[in-house]
Amino acid sequence: MDYVQKQKLDDKARMLRYHILEMVAGEASKGGHLGGSNSAADIIAALYFYKMKVDPQNPKDEDRDRFILSKGHAALVQYAALAELGFFPREELKKAKTLGGVLQGHPDMRRTPGIEASTGSLGMGLSIALGIALGMQMDGNARKVYVMMGDGELAEGQIWEAAIAAAHRKLNNLVAIVDLNKIQAMGLTADRMQIDDLLERFASFGWHTIQIDGHKIAEICEALDAADDIFDKPVVIIAETIKGKGVSFAEGNAAYHNAVGITREQYEIAKSDIASYVCG
Repeated sequence: MDYVQKQKLDDKARMLRYHILEMVAGEASKGGHLGGSNSAADIIAALYFYKMKVDPQNPKDEDRDRFILSKGHAALVQYAALAELGFFPREELKKAKTLGGVLQGHPDMRRTPGIEASTGSLGMGLSIALGIALGMQMDGNARKVYVMMGDGELAEGQIWEAAIAAAHRKLNNLVAIVDLNKIQAMGLTADRMQIDDLLERFASFGWHTIQIDGHKIAEICEALDAADDIFDKPVVIIAETIKGKGVSFAEGNAAYHNAVGITREQYEIAKSDIASYVCG
């Protein structure tokens, strides 16, 4: 990746975080999931502005890649990307989580252009992506299906049923991404459900596995490109991330999983942090 391309993606990741902050703590804020949205921001920037083929003028184009946000509570980061791409006016971000807006607290495919599935009930996204990928495979559609899961939702059994089925069907058009930030709503994921080495676990289910730093844009893009070269099985990218990445007081802090109490002083600190943010 050359310097200019990396700088452009850095700019996009920074802008996504700025939009997230405004939706969580700006004048029209209703609060929201700052932590998990920020941990995923660099990956979302790489997906939407580097890798995926999508068309805001034709959101239902059959020749498009699909993205499913299984950890639907982090919808703010996806909304920010869709607004930047032009799926809807940026002004809609100010109405996020309001009755008059098209951007609800969890993704709603009936109301929001660019949303492929209504998600938020954790553990279901991989099954949805599996079904879409299988249908595309049967139709001879060569595009990819990408799905992002949180590490906390890996405690759901449905994830592993879908993992078995995807490998059995050799769905090489399916790419799963685990946002491994190690913190969920009430604390460390390991304190709620200890899940051992994810690389080994997914490999034992028949997946091709890749591990990356989820805040190094070059590594993210290289992993997404590498997934294109796997022809006999689905791919999972384990992305090690930091909850709240890019906002100093929120990093690694479970209290900002769902931020509803950001002060004006913290808001100004967060704006300053984001202005200087650069992907690794």
